[in-house]
Amino acid sequence: MIDDAIRVLAGDCTVIAEGTDREEYRGRVTTMVKPDNTVLVHDVDGYQPVAWLTRADSVSSDRADGFALVAKKDEQLLRIATHDQDGFAHYPSSAAGVPVGTCPDCDGALVRSNDVNCVDCGTRYGVPTDATIKTDQSNCDCGLPRMRVERGLAFNVCLDRNCESLDDAVVEAFDREWCCPEPDCDGDLRILRRGGLIAGCEHYPDCDTGFALPSGVVDGECACGLPTFETRTGVRCLDATCERAAARSLEAEPASDD
Repeated sequence: MIDDAIRVLAGDCTVIAEGTDREEYRGRVTTMVKPDNTVLVHDVDGYQPVAWLTRADSVSSDRADGFALVAKKDEQLLRIATHDQDGFAHYPSSAAGVPVGTCPDCDGALVRSNDVNCVDCGTRYGVPTDATIKTDQSNCDCGLPRMRVERGLAFNVCLDRNCESLDDAVVEAFDREWCCPEPDCDGDLRILRRGGLIAGCEHYPDCDTGFALPSGVVDGECACGLPTFETRTGVRCLDATCERAAARSLEAEPASDD
């Protein structure tokens, strides 16, 4: 089940916000404390909170006498004390996103925000930011949707990397496919994960040549000998600092009729 919860406190409260200045409010307000310790105090007017503290370092509460809440972040302090409490509750919460399928574990809705997560059981799948989730019912055998990710080729793999590994697919396609461009090195470029996927020389650390694998599809060879990629922003060399691919792209553009 989902462990994250939003805490809600409603009632007649005094709210004191201290930082560079001191501000004090009183009224019937609703206070929300999000799982990341962001505290929002809303009154009846508008959409903006009357007071807030984003991602507080600490949030403590005391229900011994009425209700008091204290949130701290660096030199900022937010204090809330109730005079008349209308309600206090914890509500399960999840990231909200675009529906992309059904969770095979619990039949809950799978939604994409930063990652893909189930709004019922909370199962989360990390996905690359440029991935496209396929919603055409071409699901994996495990029941999860597949994602389309361009890393030299367009790969369609399961959301669960333990089921179908994007890394393994890229390694199979491009490991040792290209030679190290250093003139005195006879090594091949290996596909490795170093934070992201890279093409790095097999002779590391003697040769520290390495390139981040871009999002895009291989469409040819650069004048430097490395592959070029067709990306969303145009043609580029595997070596992001190489200017020859950009020059080739400009030469290929049709002449203007003007």
